[in-house]
Amino acid sequence: MIAVIATVFAALAALLHVYFFVMESVQWMQPRIHRRFGVATPEQAETTRPLAYNQGFYNLFLAIGAIIGLVLLWAGPDGQAVDAAGRALTLFTLGCMVAAALVLLTTGLKYLRAALIQGVLPLIGFVLLLFA
Repeated sequence: MIAVIATVFAALAALLHVYFFVMESVQWMQPRIHRRFGVATPEQAETTRPLAYNQGFYNLFLAIGAIIGLVLLWAGPDGQAVDAAGRALTLFTLGCMVAAALVLLTTGLKYLRAALIQGVLPLIGFVLLLFA
C-alpha cells in the first residue's frame, strides 16, 4: 500500500516538473508566466529567456527520469514492484527534485513558497518509497 501512495506522489511530482518545463521553456514570454517567477518586465523576461529555457529542460529531464523509474518499478509480473533499477531511478530523480528545492531556498526566504511547491511532493514520494 505504501508503494502505491509513494507512486502517486512521485507521479504528481513528475507532472509538476513537466508543468515547470512548459512554463519555463514554452510559455516564458507570457507576462502571467514570467511574473509568476518574479520577472517583472518583458525586457527582463527576454534577458532571462535562455536561462528559463535551459532550466525548463532540466525539469523535463527529471520528470522523464521519475516516469521511467516508475514504469520500471511496476513492470514486474502482476504489477508487483520487482525492479530495483526502477526504485533506484525513481529515488534518484525525486532526490534531485528535493535537492533543487533546497538550493532554491538557499537563494532567499522569499523563495520559500516556490521551494515548498517544488519540493514537497517529491519529498513525500521519496520517504514513502524508502519504506515501501
